[in-house]
Amino acid sequence: MSQISTPMEFKNYKTFRYTFAGRPLVIETGKMAGLANGSVLIRYGDTVLLCCATASAKPRDGIDFLPLSVDYDERMYAAGKIPGGYLKREGKPSEKAILTSRVIDRPIRPLFPKDLRNDVALTLTVMSVDPDCSPEITAMIGASTALAISDIPWNGPIGGVFMGLVDGKLIVNPNEEEQKKSDLQLTVAASMKKVVMIEAGANEVDDDTMYEAIMMAHEEIKDLLGFINAIVDEIGKPKFDYPSCELDHDMFDKVFAFCEKDMMEALDTDDKNVRDEKVVPITDAIIEKFSEEYPEIASIMDELIYKIQKKIVRRWLLVDKKRVDGRRMDQIRPLGSEVGILPRTHGSGLFTRGQTQVLTVATLGMLSEAQMLDGIDNETEKRYMHHYNMPGFSTGEAKATRSPGRREIGHGALAERSLVPVLPSPEEFPYAIRLVSDVVSSNGSTSQGSVCGSTLALMDAGVPIKAPVAGISCGLITAEDGSWDTMIDIQGLEDFYGDMDFKVAGTHKGITSIQMDLKIDGLTPEIIKAALAQTHVGRDYIIDEVILKAIPAPRAEVSKYAPKMTTFKIDPDKIREVIGKGGSVIQKIVAESGAKVDIDDDGIICIAATNGECAAKAKAMIDAIVFEPEVGATYSGTVVKILASKDKPNEDVGCFVEYAPGKEGMVHISKITTRRINKVTDAGIDVGSSVKVKYMGLDKKGRMDFSIRDAE
Repeated sequence: MSQISTPMEFKNYKTFRYTFAGRPLVIETGKMAGLANGSVLIRYGDTVLLCCATASAKPRDGIDFLPLSVDYDERMYAAGKIPGGYLKREGKPSEKAILTSRVIDRPIRPLFPKDLRNDVALTLTVMSVDPDCSPEITAMIGASTALAISDIPWNGPIGGVFMGLVDGKLIVNPNEEEQKKSDLQLTVAASMKKVVMIEAGANEVDDDTMYEAIMMAHEEIKDLLGFINAIVDEIGKPKFDYPSCELDHDMFDKVFAFCEKDMMEALDTDDKNVRDEKVVPITDAIIEKFSEEYPEIASIMDELIYKIQKKIVRRWLLVDKKRVDGRRMDQIRPLGSEVGILPRTHGSGLFTRGQTQVLTVATLGMLSEAQMLDGIDNETEKRYMHHYNMPGFSTGEAKATRSPGRREIGHGALAERSLVPVLPSPEEFPYAIRLVSDVVSSNGSTSQGSVCGSTLALMDAGVPIKAPVAGISCGLITAEDGSWDTMIDIQGLEDFYGDMDFKVAGTHKGITSIQMDLKIDGLTPEIIKAALAQTHVGRDYIIDEVILKAIPAPRAEVSKYAPKMTTFKIDPDKIREVIGKGGSVIQKIVAESGAKVDIDDDGIICIAATNGECAAKAKAMIDAIVFEPEVGATYSGTVVKILASKDKPNEDVGCFVEYAPGKEGMVHISKITTRRINKVTDAGIDVGSSVKVKYMGLDKKGRMDFSIRDAE
């Protein structure tokens, strides 16, 4: 007979316990995934993930970047669900899984050695979900721990927490009920000394409260890192050696001296096209000059040019306080905005900032057109959808259009998060809303350009948003001596060669979203406070001087091409009558009125039509179905059936009249006419005849009693 092993029989099995925001956090090692470079099974409450870190033995040839992949892998069984669709198995990652992968990637990536080119893969498999214990935060902690105890070179660990704001009180790792009431959804990742990642959505939270939340999060993370470091001290592996892929320093110095003056002249312009054209002959001259001495120089030219430009741009910013396009450090590029440029769409807005240009289009639909979600959390649909596209022509590249990648999904989600706090409720504005932001020209900060374009499009569509939202990015440049400076509205080169892209969107009142990308090992509190202040000034300027001057307020009415919504409530007990057997009644209403009709389980009915007449007709038909007939009132109807007598073949019992869509009443043969007849047809009435009926009340058996005779 086989014997089942217990965890204690695993030779290297260890368990580490910690109390994290009042809930148990348990990290197990040595039992699963023993062939990975590092692995942990992490439990936070009843949330469980297997987190594995692996690395290739050799560097990947021909690349100038770290080939890191982070995959947050949701198993539907984690939430006790069977996947939808025909195959009934997990398919491509959900958008939420992709966004979580990005949130974990961003704080981890900057802490790898700059010259590492080995493939590194982090696989974070969600196996059980406790709604009160965030699987995203658990995954971040598990990924950090797996990397830290592995032999993969990495300058971690980092930790992460989720912050909420309920009734003005900051809460670390709020539970599910607290998250529903929270005005803040803030994820912070940090090392022991610095904050390395910020991701936030907020209901117009002020700068001081946001800063306090970030600092509180960092203090909580410091204690968590003490726990992780103790694990590393006990079981951590020595980091493996790897061949450095740094450029030859002597070669770089020679090439830089050769082209420095020409490259400075090429970079000194606010036009990306001009700059790119000027760099081409410089590249050719470098290859011609040094190919004999350095035969491999052509194959590393992209990395070489990158580092040459980076050295020049960073020197300008740090020493000369000079920006590539001649702006001051606190100066925004030229701005422009237009609305209503696409006549047949429901709303459109074009936002321009320098050479960055985003066209956003709004489409309004019925609430039933909300996106259905199939994930491991309890969110089943979303009414507001924001999609972001960045085609090749926007950067001057000749490449075919592809389906959206992780970057496009991430930027769309950021813009979506930025606008959600100012949208009207479904009761105030009963529409599903889809925005599409198409980047038509890109030279830095397109995600924040899409936020501004979205505000324009929503207002042009007549969506009564609570306040206009603008987004802007703040950059950072740091020196080895610890000095630093921030700059507002970074363009492409400043994003590529700077140390930070700190994106903040919000209204005059407060912040609605933050996303921070770093290329260094973290930010100090002083830098965070400076970035919040600088972006606040920037977004206030954009709102007042650009957005509100293009369209001072949301349009009073939606476009004539948008569906017009009529919403009202009926008795839920009447829903079955409105729908009819097999949907026959509601299909008839739609066919005859030309309107679309949605019915919720609580009796809320939403009618959508391109004109008021169609909506009014549909509503009248529904009203006729759900109303209770009044005794003595007369109604127009149609004979739908003649009931023959079972006992007397030559006589009829009466007929059924449809006096409202889907509602029929019986008229006895004696109440069809004043004279005696045996057949309904004797009175000139047949199936399909239009008649008037009078409601006489209930008969002795409690049945509804109608009369044609008394209606005349």
